Amino acid sequence: MDKLTNYVGQPIFSQLLSLIDNSSIDLACKEHQANKYSKKLTFKDHLTTMLYTVFSGCTSLREVQTGLELCEGKLNHFNLKQVPARSTLSDGNKKRTSKVFGTLYQKLFEKYKGIISDSTMSKDVASKLYILDSTTISLFKAILKPAGRKRNDGKSKGGIKVHTLLKADNNMPSFIRFSAAAMHDQQFYQYITVLPKDSIITFDKAYINYEQFEAFNQRDITYVVPQKDNASYKHIQELDLLEEEPLILKDEIIEVKYTITVESVEVKRTLQLRRIAYYSEKHTTTFIYWTNNLTLAAMQVVEIYTYRWKIETFFKKLKQNFTLNYFLGDNENAIEIQIWCALIALVLVQVLHKENEATLAFTVLTAIIRLHLMNYIGLTSIINKYKQKRNRIQKQTPKEPPKKKVYPHFMPEFQF
Repeated sequence: MDKLTNYVGQPIFSQLLSLIDNSSIDLACKEHQANKYSKKLTFKDHLTTMLYTVFSGCTSLREVQTGLELCEGKLNHFNLKQVPARSTLSDGNKKRTSKVFGTLYQKLFEKYKGIISDSTMSKDVASKLYILDSTTISLFKAILKPAGRKRNDGKSKGGIKVHTLLKADNNMPSFIRFSAAAMHDQQFYQYITVLPKDSIITFDKAYINYEQFEAFNQRDITYVVPQKDNASYKHIQELDLLEEEPLILKDEIIEVKYTITVESVEVKRTLQLRRIAYYSEKHTTTFIYWTNNLTLAAMQVVEIYTYRWKIETFFKKLKQNFTLNYFLGDNENAIEIQIWCALIALVLVQVLHKENEATLAFTVLTAIIRLHLMNYIGLTSIINKYKQKRNRIQKQTPKEPPKKKVYPHFMPEFQF
């Protein structure tokens, strides 16, 4: 690489840490009194050490300590006075509350959410849309209750479930909650108090709950969900189909019945919903969605649920680029700290990727950071170098004219 253009006075790790302002660290620390009972390891040093763990892919306390000790001459770049001992780091992961790391993540999310915005949807919808889902991270032993039945050989592993509320306009979590893997997804509803009025939420079949749907109606929150295979409903009214939406097969109002328990007494209730049947050319099959919104165009409802796949992409990005197979502690707090640091690391790399309009893949950028974490290479220079390379390739490759889209002459049989 050209020494004059690519090398800088700060290691890559220091360039990443510079995106975390000290005021956010101080406010999070003060809110949770994170330094009150810690003399040897301050919150800032703890954060720096754990982010080094995440970026470098270290899998043990010994690897973290040895790796940092060999970089002793560079520690002053990120204000780490001394490398914490293994026992000190272990105690910090056990005793310092993971909530302080979660608070710092929220502050960074609020600061950079405008930069990392990459939604392909219209701004009006994307700014209101939240995507709800969870992912399970397997643990090396039964620290938390695993999902499913107990194995006969007694070798069941633990699992931590990361319940996530993703903001659609930037594809980053706005709210996260941890639980044992055995916790049912619907129990997460009790923590969803952050949704503003007139917002939109979409989720898969695991979260379908008619009582919760009624609660969303009362709060003027739109929801879009797929229809369950065994769903029972009654047709109420047929809605007009639009000529500009040829892939919409059916649009109707339906009614479902459900039962709730009030003071030990079962009460029967009804709920009206909008039911939309959509034919997918890509999958050559029909999908059915339910919503409580009668003003959105049918294709907008379809687009909202299709966008739900972004949360699966987010989980894949998190797990593939940051090591979450090995943890530095065997207690719940230590595991949560490491997951929060992985999320903070994801935000930092995403900011660099979006701010510099990088053309290289996110995974490639993360790999470069991991391999050259302590090298004095400018990340901006690397991104620009790949951008120039891509531009040269695109100029040399002639563009083919776009293919004309042809709709099928018939639709498959569909049972209404």
